[in-house]
Amino acid sequence: MRITHSGPAPSGRHDWQTIKTLLPYLWAFKWRVTLALACMVLAKVAAVTVPLYLKDIVDQLSVPATLLAIPVLALTGYGVARLLSGVLGELRDAVFARVIQGAVRSVARNVFRHLFKLSLRFHLERHTGGMSRDIERGTKGIGFLLNFTVFNILPTLLEIGMVTAILLHRYSWEFAVVTVGTIALYIVFTLLVTEWRTVYRRTMNDLDSKANSKAIDALLNYETVKYFNNEEYESRRYDRNLEAWEASAIKNQVSLSLLNAGQAAIIAIGVTLVMVLAARDVVEHRMTVGDVVLVATFITQLYAPLNFLGFVYREIKHSLADIERMFKLLGVNLEVADAPGAKSLDTRAATVRFDHVGFAYESKRQILHDVDFTIPAGRRWRWSVPARRQIHAVAADVPLLRRDVGAVRINGEDIRSLTQDSLRAHIGIVPQDTVLFNDTVYYNIAYGKPGATREEVMDAARSAHIHDFVSSLPDGYDTMVGERGLKLSGGEKQRVAIARTILKNPPILIFDEATSALDSRTEKAIQRELTAISANRTTLIIAHRLSTIVDADRILVLDAGRVVEQGRHRELLAQNGRYAEMWRLQQESEAVAEE
Repeated sequence: MRITHSGPAPSGRHDWQTIKTLLPYLWAFKWRVTLALACMVLAKVAAVTVPLYLKDIVDQLSVPATLLAIPVLALTGYGVARLLSGVLGELRDAVFARVIQGAVRSVARNVFRHLFKLSLRFHLERHTGGMSRDIERGTKGIGFLLNFTVFNILPTLLEIGMVTAILLHRYSWEFAVVTVGTIALYIVFTLLVTEWRTVYRRTMNDLDSKANSKAIDALLNYETVKYFNNEEYESRRYDRNLEAWEASAIKNQVSLSLLNAGQAAIIAIGVTLVMVLAARDVVEHRMTVGDVVLVATFITQLYAPLNFLGFVYREIKHSLADIERMFKLLGVNLEVADAPGAKSLDTRAATVRFDHVGFAYESKRQILHDVDFTIPAGRRWRWSVPARRQIHAVAADVPLLRRDVGAVRINGEDIRSLTQDSLRAHIGIVPQDTVLFNDTVYYNIAYGKPGATREEVMDAARSAHIHDFVSSLPDGYDTMVGERGLKLSGGEKQRVAIARTILKNPPILIFDEATSALDSRTEKAIQRELTAISANRTTLIIAHRLSTIVDADRILVLDAGRVVEQGRHRELLAQNGRYAEMWRLQQESEAVAEE
C-alpha cells in the first residue's frame, strides 16, 4: 500500500472536461452509437422531404385542369417519407437505449466502488446523505444529457442545415437570412441567459444536498432525537435549509420566465417576417400556394424543436452541473492505495509485529506513539486502554498507518507492501459500535462469508449464542433488523457481529470491546466461545474492562497512546503500577454495583 495526497479535483471543471470524462463510457458501445446516428440522419432526411411532397400535392390540386386526377406519386411519397421518419426515429431510440443505460450503470458502479476505496477519514468528514443525492442527480443527469443530445440537439442542427440549403436553392436569399438570423439570435440569447441562470442551479444543488444531509442525519439518529425531545429543533434546523433552498428556487424560476418570454418574442418576430416575405412573393407571382405551404411547414418544423431546444440546453447545463458534482467524487485521490508490485497475503499462521508504530489521522491528534511489540502466531494479546478512543481508530482502519512512523508487519512483511484486499481478507474485526445493514438477520451474519450455506450461518449463530434468540422470532432468520439494526438491542447486534466474524474464519482477529454491550451471564458464555474461536489464531483484544482479559497470553497497558506496562495479569498486579491501579478501581466499582 502507498499513501497518496487526498483532495478533490479542481472545482472549476469545465463542461467540456465533464463531457471528455464521459466519452470513454460511450466508446464501449461505439457500434450502437454509430447505428443510432445513422438512423438519426436518415430519419431527418425523410422528415425534410415531407414538406416537399406536400408542396407538390398542393400545387397539383391547385390547378383546375388537374382537379379530377389524384396526385398518386406525390401522396405515396408523402406517406412513405412520414413513415420512414417515424420508424427510423423509433429505431434510433431503441438502439441508443442500451448506450444510455449502460453508461449510467458503469458510471454509478465506478463511483460506488471508488467511495469504498477511500479512507475512513474521507467518510468521517462527509455527509452520506449529500453524497447519495449527488450520485442520484449525477446518474440522472447522464441519462438526460445523452438522451437529449442525440435525440434533440443533433437532429435539430442537422435539420436546420438541410432546410437552410433548400431555402437558398429554391427561393430568395431573404428567406434563408431571416430563418438563420432568427435561429442564431434565439441560440445566442438562450446561451447567454442560461449561463447566467446556471449559478442558481448550482446554488440549489448545494442547498438541496445540505438539506438532505440534515434530514438523513436526524432520521438515522431517531432514537437520540426522541430521547431529548428535540423533534421541533430538528424540524426547525431542516426548515432553515429548506428556506434557503426555496429562495434560490424562486430566483431560478423567475429567471426561467424571463428566458421563456424572450425566446417567444424572438420566434414570433421571425415567423412574422418569413410569412410577410412569402405573401409578398405570392402577390408578385414568384411563389405558388404550394411554396407558401412548403415555407410555412419548414418554419413550423424548425421552430417547434427550436423552442424545445432552449429547454433542452437549459437542462443539459443543469445536467452537466450535476454530473460535474458526481465526477468530483471520482476525482478524490486514494489516501491509501496498493503500492506498485504489492503482494497478496496468503497465510493461516500470522505473526504480527508493531515495529515502533505511530498512528494519526491528523497531525494534531496522535493516536499511538512508538508502540513496539510482537504477537506470535496463534497467541492472544490484549490491549488495556484507559480511554478507548486512543485505539478504536486502529481497529477501524488498520492499514492507514503513516510511513514515517514505523511499520506493522505480518510474517515479516510490511503491510504497506501487501494488497489491501488480501490484508483485510485475513483480518476479522468485532467492533464495539456495531452497525448492521437494513436487511435480515441471516443476511447480516452471512455477510461475513458471501456464499456460505445456511447450516454454516446457523453454526456461526450458535457459536455467538444468538441462534436460540433468532429462532424464537416470528420470522426467524428472515427478521428485518431495521435501519442500522435499530430493531435489535445493543447486545443482540454485538452477537450478530461476532457471528459474522466467526463465519469469516480469518487467521487474525481483533476484538474491540466485543462483549461490552452484553449482560454478565451472556458475556461469560461469549468469552468462553471467543477463547475457543481464537485458539491457534493471532488475536488482539482491545478492552477497557480488565476482567475480560485476565487469561491473555500477554497484556499491553496503553496510556496516552504509549505502552507503559506489559506482561501477564499476575505479573502486572505484582508491579503495582497503572494496570494494578485500574484493576483495583474496577473491582471496587463492581463491588459497589453488586451492593
